[in-house]
Amino acid sequence: MTPEQAVLVKESWAKVVPMADKAAELFYGKLFDMDPDLKPLFKGDMQEQGAKLMKMINTAVNGLDRLEEVVPAVQLLGRRHVGYGVKDADYDTVGGALLWTLEQGLGEAFTSEVKEAWTMVYGVLADTMKEAAAEAAA
Repeated sequence: MTPEQAVLVKESWAKVVPMADKAAELFYGKLFDMDPDLKPLFKGDMQEQGAKLMKMINTAVNGLDRLEEVVPAVQLLGRRHVGYGVKDADYDTVGGALLWTLEQGLGEAFTSEVKEAWTMVYGVLADTMKEAAAEAAA
């Protein structure tokens, strides 16, 4: 991830934050549309789950300049997701739902450069979670 990509992610995320509740609703709707088998993994209140998701993304985005501080939390999240029944392939579905949600929320501001930046950032975070999950499962 380049410094320019980090800036693009931060600037675009700042536009999503005011509509975080709607973004979470769109995200989970798309996620379950893409893979209905994921719905049973979510057992609690979906509004609360959406708020947790937005908070987690916010923390990750705000920590892009300090990845060494964010990585332990992302690893912990990956280890916890093993217990929820999350598989490696599910991360791809989540990434697709995230990019779709960002495109819906940002409209024309979701340029190819912004998409590439988010794809890079999500890839780093997902890979970190998957590696931690594999270690936890071993």
